[in-house]
Amino acid sequence: MNSDHLSKRLQTVVRFIPMGSRLADIGSDHAYLPCYAVKKGIATFAIAGEVAEGPYRSALKQVQIEGLTKSISVRKGDGLEVVEPGEVDCVTIAGMGGTLIANILERGKEKLSDVKRLILQPNIGAISIRKWFLENGWMLISEEILEEDGKIYEVLAAEKGDPYTGYNGKLESGLLLGPLLQKKQNEIFKKKWTFEKANWKRILHQLEQAGDKPENRQKKEELLHKISLVEEALRQK
Repeated sequence: MNSDHLSKRLQTVVRFIPMGSRLADIGSDHAYLPCYAVKKGIATFAIAGEVAEGPYRSALKQVQIEGLTKSISVRKGDGLEVVEPGEVDCVTIAGMGGTLIANILERGKEKLSDVKRLILQPNIGAISIRKWFLENGWMLISEEILEEDGKIYEVLAAEKGDPYTGYNGKLESGLLLGPLLQKKQNEIFKKKWTFEKANWKRILHQLEQAGDKPENRQKKEELLHKISLVEEALRQK
């Protein structure tokens, strides 16, 4: 992968960036995504934010090699602290856990007042992001699920609006599975949740072998509930 040939995962993220965006890519690593977006004319300006020294230096070097120092500002800092209020209108965060992404958004909330779109790609735990959207008035406009190199990823795009849009009264299963993904249910969606369900059943079996301890009882109830949500969703298609 380089800034001319993005991974399938990052290509999916880029697809949701509106033309002419002023972009902040948080956790930018080698800055491939902002370099690609600027070169293709999708973003007019980009910030590549990195908290760790190594990736920050890699991003700096990449932007210099590409000759994009006028259009891309590489900044070292934690999450959205690299962004000034009003500086960008689109934020991408890819390749982290959902809980961490939700924490970054929560800590940097005041930087999002002029942001029109969030595009987030959690490696796991997309439910944390959907919950954050609900609590903060962001409406899911699109969700994608894709497989690359044997791993399954979700990409969530949101804009400000009624956060309950799309859930159709199925809030609990929507938060877990993705309300828009649940409607489409492509093969990768089915594969992911069939695998998750089998994994939960395996854990459930282990808990049952461990005897009736109070702490296990709650875990068993949670697992049984999640299994029933997934089974019901998969039956509906």
